[in-house]
Amino acid sequence: MKKINKIITLILLLIFLTTYNPSKILFFEEEKFFFFQIENIEVINNKKIKKNEVTRRLKHIYRQNILLVSINDIKKPLKNLNFLDKIEVKKKYPNTVLIKIFESRPVGIIFKDNEKYIIDSSSNLMNYSDNLIYDNLPNVFGKDSEKDFINFFDQLKNNNFPKKKIKNYYYFQINRWDIEMENKQLIKFPSTKRDLAIQQSVELLNRKDFNDYKVIDLRIHGKIVVE
Repeated sequence: MKKINKIITLILLLIFLTTYNPSKILFFEEEKFFFFQIENIEVINNKKIKKNEVTRRLKHIYRQNILLVSINDIKKPLKNLNFLDKIEVKKKYPNTVLIKIFESRPVGIIFKDNEKYIIDSSSNLMNYSDNLIYDNLPNVFGKDSEKDFINFFDQLKNNNFPKKKIKNYYYFQINRWDIEMENKQLIKFPSTKRDLAIQQSVELLNRKDFNDYKVIDLRIHGKIVVE
């Protein structure tokens, strides 16, 4: 009986050795990954950011297995794109990556170290280009103005200040701002309690008797100085 079992075992081993082919198993694995290679990158919701710039930065993920490519592999190369606020990534199996772009907005032209930059709603600075249209953006002057500009800009927005009528912003390093309106009227704001001063300025701008003043000075709390 033992002899018969040994013979059967040897026969089975012989069959296995004569039919075993490692290359076929490897081929199967390759075929499995072949069907999940990234072939398409779809970019949606973009206006300022060009699709070909996105796909160029992501060329390294083409032909990669979609199951193994991480979200960070996609987000990291796009991090420094101009006007990029954030992205959402979705994998569409078997071979497509969908990228939804959320863009920041250009809100001002900043003068820094004798150079011209665009500042966006996320406080990013970008090189100014004469080839792009910036919809009559206001100018922003003052050393280190980019550090506080978006904070001040958002305060104006939250208090319903007529931002579209602003021509120039002037920043002072004591954390104070002056604003020049389109009609050349200058409004001086304090370095503290800015929300209160902005609310007061909105009320004054709606009064006809303040239209003729060239300067509205709100730097001293509780006082209005005009010229």
